[in-house]
Amino acid sequence: MPHIKFRTAIGLIAIILLIGAACGKKATNTSNTTNTTTTNVTTTTDAVESNAVEMINTAFNPATIKVRKGTTVTWTNNDSLVHTVTGTDSGPRSDLLNPGDKYTFTFDQVGTFAYNCTPHPFMKGTVQVTE
Repeated sequence: MPHIKFRTAIGLIAIILLIGAACGKKATNTSNTTNTTTTNVTTTTDAVESNAVEMINTAFNPATIKVRKGTTVTWTNNDSLVHTVTGTDSGPRSDLLNPGDKYTFTFDQVGTFAYNCTPHPFMKGTVQVTE
């Protein structure tokens, strides 16, 4: 009978090993996950046909616009800082614009008018005026 006991012991060890292997499996994460999508933004130098420019995140948006002669352009300060619209040669010239302020300028001449923000000279914009 010792032979039967040995087989029983081997069987029990095999069962224990199988149960241990089954319990040792890696847990599967079933929690909710959030997928993140990255969008690449391409900046272009093409002029946007618009008569509105927003000041936001210390930048003019859009940076370049194209309008017809006689168009009034409106700049709106949607930033948390004060800004200006200051033509580099001629064109618009605003006072300091507090957050929420607007400034308008009518372009009566054909040409390209560059401007910047006096307190933040790295903020640059252009208005292209056509017939």
